[in-house]
Amino acid sequence: MPHPLSGKTALVTGASRRRGIGFAIARELAALGASVFIHHYRPHDDAQPWGGDDPEAVLSGIRDALRPGAVAGDRHADLRDARAAEDLLDAASALTGSLDILVCNQALSGTDGGILDMDADRLDAHWLTDARASLLLTAGFARRKREAGVSAPFAAPTGHVIWMTSGQGDGPMRGEVAYATAKAGLAGATATVAAELLDLGIVLNTVNPGPVNTGYLDPATTDRDLSWLPDHLASTPFGRFGTPEDPARLIGWLCTDAGAWVVGQVLRSDGGFALR
Repeated sequence: MPHPLSGKTALVTGASRRRGIGFAIARELAALGASVFIHHYRPHDDAQPWGGDDPEAVLSGIRDALRPGAVAGDRHADLRDARAAEDLLDAASALTGSLDILVCNQALSGTDGGILDMDADRLDAHWLTDARASLLLTAGFARRKREAGVSAPFAAPTGHVIWMTSGQGDGPMRGEVAYATAKAGLAGATATVAAELLDLGIVLNTVNPGPVNTGYLDPATTDRDLSWLPDHLASTPFGRFGTPEDPARLIGWLCTDAGAWVVGQVLRSDGGFALR
């Protein structure tokens, strides 16, 4: 049997590190048969405690997961630039001549603070990266579908869009006011944008990946005190934080026809953390 995403092409943003969620999503979509185009912006990672990764090694890891006949490509872009979204969509579409899946995984780490630290620059930096870029990419993706002349009723989705939110709805995110605000904006707009995209047959869902260790909980690359970690993990249902592959499997399924009946939802993938 063919793989469920055979013949599809996906764009995954924020796939710049092999420890990251974006990389796991890209590999999952590739394993399901899709051709995959990734976006990265290494200067962001270079400024973090965990550091950047080799873009060629990242792309090679995705190519290793491709099914026969599928291809992969990549582009460096700063999505704070409003023009970057259209350029990135053009490049991803040129990989195979079409674009079927958009996963907006880019996010800004650092530069945040509590409410007493807030200023316009901090708020704008997170809005531009975490929320505005996802909206601009989605708008450009949808316009391309409209130009293709799609019309209802649809036998299957004409495209899939995934946004990424965070745990701002599960409890306080002290010290991350700008990030929590931008991510809450995406979660809050999900139903509205999903309803409009359905006119074109595009299915949008938003995923909260829960607490996922992408290196920030490793002693060698952490930016925080980890003395609390062993006792906390012992109190959790499965004794671990999430891995990037956990939300990636959910996102992969949502992008197949099997997940097409899930529309306009904000879904949590957290192993029960929010229930403790």
